[in-house]
Order: sequence, then C-alpha cells, then structure tokens
Amino acid sequence: MNIDWQELRFSYTETDYIVRASFHGKWQDGRLVGEWGAPHATRDKILPMHVCATALQYGQEAFEGLKVFRGIDGKIRVFRWQANAERMARSAEGLYMAPVPTALYGQMVQMAVHKNKKFIPPYETGATLYLRPLLIGTTPKLGVGPGWDFEFIIIPSPIGPYYKEAHSNRIPCQTFIVNRHVDRSAMFGTGHFKVGGNYAASFRGTETAHLQGYDCLFMDSRYHRYIDECSAANFIGIRGNEYITPRSSAILPSITNDSLMTLAKERGLKVTRRHVRLDELNGMSEAAACGTACVISPIDKVIDPDNNITYTLPQAPGPVLLGLRNALQDIQYGRAEDKHRWCTVIN
Repeated sequence: MNIDWQELRFSYTETDYIVRASFHGKWQDGRLVGEWGAPHATRDKILPMHVCATALQYGQEAFEGLKVFRGIDGKIRVFRWQANAERMARSAEGLYMAPVPTALYGQMVQMAVHKNKKFIPPYETGATLYLRPLLIGTTPKLGVGPGWDFEFIIIPSPIGPYYKEAHSNRIPCQTFIVNRHVDRSAMFGTGHFKVGGNYAASFRGTETAHLQGYDCLFMDSRYHRYIDECSAANFIGIRGNEYITPRSSAILPSITNDSLMTLAKERGLKVTRRHVRLDELNGMSEAAACGTACVISPIDKVIDPDNNITYTLPQAPGPVLLGLRNALQDIQYGRAEDKHRWCTVIN
C-alpha cells in the first residue's frame, strides 16, 4: 500500500475489503417477510446482478455516507453511525425495501473498519476513512413493483478534506446560481430519503451550474420561492443570533446539519427551521451549504438570473459557522468531550 495521504481528494480509493449481507424474502399480505444472512467481508468489488434487478429497472436503491476518524489520541472514532442506520431504514421503507437492522448495520460498520484499518489516514493529515453503505434491490423483475431480494454493502475509501485548505480553516467560498427550471425533488416525493434517483434528477441543474462556474441552488418545487437545497447539501443562514435552515418534506435531513444545530443551541443561538425566502439572504451575515463531505461550504454570492439579482455575502468564512464547524470536528477528532455520545470508539 502506497498512499500519499496529503494528496487524497474526495474520490474513490480502493481498499482491501467491502462487507456484504443478503436479504431473501417474499411479499405476504402487503408485508415483506424474510431475513438477513450473516455478513461477510470480501475482496471482490464486482457485484454480479441480473439485468432485470429492481435496482436497475425501477431504482430500488438507497445509500449513506459516514466518516471514520483517527483522533489526536490515536483512537478510531465512527461518527453517528446509528443516525445513518436510522436514516437508511427510513429510505428503505420509503422505497419498499428491506430495512437493515441497526445491530447488523453496526456490526458491518465495525467489520469494514477492522478489515481496512490500515486505510484510516493519520490524524495530522485531515483525511478520513469514508464509508458508503449501499442497499440495492436484486430481484429479477420486469413487471412494475418492488422486489423481495436485497443486498447491503459497505464500501470503504480513504478520502481527503473536501477542500484542501479546510485543514487550516482557509475554506474557499462558493457562488451559487438559482435554478427554478429543475426540481431536485418534490413535496411528498422522495426528497427526504437518501436515494440515488434524487441525485440523478438533480444533475440537469448541478451540471449546468458547474459549466457556468457555479454551484446550483434549488428552490421549492411548489412556488419556486423558498430555498430548498444547495446542490446535494442543506442550507444554513446566520442572521444576528439566529441559525436558520429550511424545513421541507423535499429536503434530506442532514446528520451534519442536525449536529451543528445541537452545537448552535449550546452556544446560545436561536435555531429556526422554516421556509426561507431567497430575498432573506439580504439580512444574513453568513450562509453555507453543509454535509458529511464538506461539513460547511461557505457561500459568498447567490445569483438569481431570473430576476437579475445577485445577493452578496462575506467573502470569507464567517466566525459563527466556522466556530461551529471547528467545534464539531473537535468532537470527531477527540479534541473535545463527546457529551452527546456521537462517536463510537473502535478498539
């Protein structure tokens, strides 16, 4: 193994093992009945699948993303895997898939970490081991409807910081462009589930924005008036002593955002989840996208081409969001007390 930890990016690097488990069942009186088999680690990264598998034909697929940290004390910490397990269970139920039991999920996370321990980057690099849990339908089926066979896989990969400068707090700001002509998802749709179809549906917006040198800001699908998602991340705004983030059934409940909201309350900020009008950016001192990959990605401008308006924010990360980011990372790296028990230490 020869990895330059300092040069890692947020991209796939192969490790020794993935971990897999299979579910076989049947639909009975509107209920999926069956059981999960024992998990196993394998070096084989190729997944044989029937061309008519429901994952391929009808998008029966859900995934997650979480990080494993090597702390300042040398200990290995997995951040909030239980929350990821709960969110994947909700996604599975939403797409008529077999939920992965929390105990099995945790067992496979630990197995993936143990089997790939040498791929956990050293503390001082700012890099981490990323785990990508994946749940797919494997039943061969041509008629429209859910399958009854599923595969759960955990794919590890060491990754670098989303921004190389982030390790020293010099996080670059991003400019977003509003797109009212593409909806990432809709109210009462699948937006609050972490499924691949949501991301594929967003590509028309995100890739168009990238060609213009921007990131894409999605608006609500009903009125196209309220902020929905920042590409594939939640939106956060700071106004005075208030932490503001959108509330919508079309938005993925971010575990990073949930963690930051908890820390914000502890720091005396008022946390508000509600519809957020685009023009409210005028009164905000800081704004950012947030998610597992970047923690926070500060926003310096939002361009609204339909109305020929540009909202301008500070050209550097603000003190409130930067402070919250650092507080979260202090917990993840073992530099601060984990009083919420978010981290699982793996011996």
